[in-house]
Amino acid sequence: MRPHEFAEQIGVSVETLRRWDRTGKLKAKRTPSNHRFYTEEDLLQAKGLKPISEERLIKVYCRVSSAKQKNELTNQKDSMEQFCLARGYAVDEWIEEIGGGLNFKRKKFLNLIEDALSGKIEIIVIAHKDRLCRFAFDLIEQLLSKRGCKIIVANAESLSPQAELLEDLMAVVHCFSCRLYGSRSYRKEKEKAIQDILNIPYETLLKLQNKVQC
Repeated sequence: MRPHEFAEQIGVSVETLRRWDRTGKLKAKRTPSNHRFYTEEDLLQAKGLKPISEERLIKVYCRVSSAKQKNELTNQKDSMEQFCLARGYAVDEWIEEIGGGLNFKRKKFLNLIEDALSGKIEIIVIAHKDRLCRFAFDLIEQLLSKRGCKIIVANAESLSPQAELLEDLMAVVHCFSCRLYGSRSYRKEKEKAIQDILNIPYETLLKLQNKVQC
């Protein structure tokens, strides 16, 4: 609920809520656009019906594959904000990351998983399963559930088996094509370096390589 609605419920002014928020007596939740709001749990706490305790966190994780998709990242975050507000989730942290779904070494992703495994997170909200990871989602979900962390997928509509398989295959093909391109670029650079050092014409170098391979 909004600050003025919350203030009416507990019989204080909005300015008092601002002071409590600044001093930490009763911290307001905030949307990604930095607007304050309060939950039913805050109401119970303000009325003395719930003791102040260290609560486990709710985090939203948004991801796109490349910097060219920054607009999509913004849209994804906006969509998640509406989703969380509609369900009354008091989000403690909004995480945005740029990186491939096949890359399990993403820094923010690893920090998120580490916090969840340490029992600090109650809920992780994502737009689609592949925003968290392209493969092994079920495994990660199972591991985190053992620590009391639940993953909420906003768009839980399942693809058909054929469509899901096609998406996975495309991801693998894309991954290996990037690696192949990188290995070819590396090989060409290495060959050029050898050519420069030995001062051998490129055609002669190719003939020598063919003889060696034979």
